[in-house]
Amino acid sequence: MGAWSEDAFGNDTACDWAGDFSENTSIDKVSEALSVVLDSDDYLESDEANEALVACEVVARLKGNWGAKSAYSEEIDKWIESVSIIPSGELISKAEKAISRILGENSELNELWNEDGVNEKWHAEIKSLLERIGS
Repeated sequence: MGAWSEDAFGNDTACDWAGDFSENTSIDKVSEALSVVLDSDDYLESDEANEALVACEVVARLKGNWGAKSAYSEEIDKWIESVSIIPSGELISKAEKAISRILGENSELNELWNEDGVNEKWHAEIKSLLERIGS
């Protein structure tokens, strides 16, 4: 995993997903990324988790609960500012459950961020994202 920041957009996989999303924007694509995580019964790969975290960012931002804007979120941010989509309760619930799954056992991303002990900064970013989804 090429990570350079603890936020959801701070890695290569997340930026790739964000780029693909920007070329084909659809709330269904957000739901699909979350479903991949929720449907994973076995070991959750970090790429799937990273994609779902960006999808969670889309949900939070559509609700008006913005995280930090950056060059990596720019195209998604432009799209969100141009639409008036309000995420359904079902999509919000999926996003919250996806974060719980990412933070749980058998999650490669959780293991990677915590391999040298609990990474407080990453956990703070994920907690903030979860709060912005639920607000």
